[in-house]
Amino acid sequence: MLPEPGPEIVEELKAVNQRFYDAFSDLDISVMDNVWEDSIRVVCVHPGWTPLIGWEAVRMSWDRIFQNANLMQFQVRYLNIVVQGEFGSVTCVEGITSVVAGTASNFSTFATNIFARREDGWRMIAHHASQSA
Repeated sequence: MLPEPGPEIVEELKAVNQRFYDAFSDLDISVMDNVWEDSIRVVCVHPGWTPLIGWEAVRMSWDRIFQNANLMQFQVRYLNIVVQGEFGSVTCVEGITSVVAGTASNFSTFATNIFARREDGWRMIAHHASQSA
């Protein structure tokens, strides 16, 4: 059995997870570039979309979302952070206020974010969000 990660590791993962939501809220593709791992192993599932595999496809999806959104605000709640070796996950509820293509909406999603620890820090390798009931 692996030892429990120290609180500093959990805080590092919590911080990179927050950078993901900051990039999303700011509609900033350059910050999003620094959150994700640039590899074929990344996967992203936006609510109602088919899975996207590889950083090129995932990045194009973020760029498309950012081009069409006027506002994205997140209230991230119920974080559950797990670290096991070189991988970590964050599950949460995303409370989202958005204006996309001129249409305002408020909704919640359940999200799972998976990260891999590298020499230069944590990088996201998966984001899966599905709309809650």
